Amino acid sequence: MLTPATFYFLRHGETDWNRRRIIQGQTDSALNETGLAQAESIAGAIADLPIATICCSPLQRARRTADIVNRRLEKNLVTIPDLMECAFGINEGQASNGAWREAWERGGPMPGGETFAEYTSRVIRGLNQALTHPGPVLVVAHGGNFWALECHGLIAKGSRVGNCALFRLEPPTSHSKTGDAKLWKVTPLAVPDGPSLAIGEIALA
Repeated sequence: MLTPATFYFLRHGETDWNRRRIIQGQTDSALNETGLAQAESIAGAIADLPIATICCSPLQRARRTADIVNRRLEKNLVTIPDLMECAFGINEGQASNGAWREAWERGGPMPGGETFAEYTSRVIRGLNQALTHPGPVLVVAHGGNFWALECHGLIAKGSRVGNCALFRLEPPTSHSKTGDAKLWKVTPLAVPDGPSLAIGEIALA
């Protein structure tokens, strides 16, 4: 279902809508000053990784993060539309922990947007496209992409994916010690300096 190749994942830096706990989806929000600083901060942790290609969502919050990181890496940068955040339709601009979310995750409709199944299948398609490029690949995209990995049973649930959090994902092997040989190994590698928000968390004052 997912090409068995180790890759790295970086969530985009903070936006004003992240800070206000507003769902962005495909609304093309820009990084705020904190988000720009986060991208600069995490670039140092990425500089020594064996990255061959960067693949990113075309939404500017992801693309700008990738551009900042790539100042040091100087690698081929590919935009992949299927890595975009979910189209949340009428809920974009609403509270990210609104009542709509539970029903949507159970398979309910998203007026003007994508169902949970449509979104998660698209992200897996986007990741597979990314992994056709020379690797190791660094994917720069959105926290919701982890929902797709969880939904398809590729990783254990509960990963905290803060703004500009960096991970390494490794395919399962027959020597897995996790108790489930089907799960990919998710290793948090670095977070930026200062607070970093994850989906559903309350912003610090």
